Amino acid sequence: MSRSTTETSSGARGAGVRWARDVGSPQREDPRDGRKRALALRVRERWRAAASRPRVRVAGTWIAHSGLLPSGLDIEADDGPALLAAASAQLDDGVDLLKLYLDGPDKEKAPWSAEDVRAVVELAHGRGAKVTAHSGILVGARVGIDAGVDALEHGFELDSEAVAQMARQGTFLVSTLAVFRSWATFAQTTTLPRFAGDEGRKRMARRRERAIESVGLAHRAGVRIAAGTDFGGGSLRANHLAWEVESLVEAGLKPWEALAAATVRGGELLGEPQAGRIVEGGPADFFLVHGDPLTDPSALWRVWRVAWIEDASSTGGRPA
Repeated sequence: MSRSTTETSSGARGAGVRWARDVGSPQREDPRDGRKRALALRVRERWRAAASRPRVRVAGTWIAHSGLLPSGLDIEADDGPALLAAASAQLDDGVDLLKLYLDGPDKEKAPWSAEDVRAVVELAHGRGAKVTAHSGILVGARVGIDAGVDALEHGFELDSEAVAQMARQGTFLVSTLAVFRSWATFAQTTTLPRFAGDEGRKRMARRRERAIESVGLAHRAGVRIAAGTDFGGGSLRANHLAWEVESLVEAGLKPWEALAAATVRGGELLGEPQAGRIVEGGPADFFLVHGDPLTDPSALWRVWRVAWIEDASSTGGRPA
């Protein structure tokens, strides 16, 4: 874990990522006490002690219906009481947010009811945590929105009614459109039918078109959109956020709006009012690029310098 987290930290910093949000990691035994916890919790502890690493908010392990994800990647909960118990246990571990997997084994039905998910939202909010939900299909998105989750991840299938409700409630959409760009390249590097076969490519193109349409609907409805990468679950990495900014422009956002999705909107999602902003009296954390990202989002790939100012909050109280 040490090598991979160091590489992730270095990659994120090199791309100018000051704040990060991890939305799910596998459980592993903690050598300190033998208990199983989400790996990201230990990453958060290590990064807190190092001013040179991004600040991070972490979820626990994905909570999903049984039989959906590979063994060891999730905590399974097949009914409301099991869902609430799993959520409570992760909150006891000290997570910043919970991640629910709202795609179920039956694509016509969400794995839990809106009432079941609402109970988790109320529990988490009562303990100062947030709830986000994986949403690949519309039926699961509707349950999450009705239950009052703080954000939907992906939102690949949304309609006008869903986005209108999200806008009214203040539900965030965390977009991950760039994964489709990445998957499109797999046809050149793998023989897996999902990516290389004719039907697989057509299916992927349809999903991409539907996902772009969903983001466009959300944007026009006034939903707050934060840029994500699906790092860990998809093929992008922590230093690929620029790819998502480009994808948001393709989906209809103006370059400055897409840039806001990767900066100030992310700060709002985290509940960190100074994250993603440069204001008088605020942290002097910034990065410089070659070009103008307000007109050319590809400039975000051309990072020239990253400058983070060490302060007491990031050094455990030590003076900078």
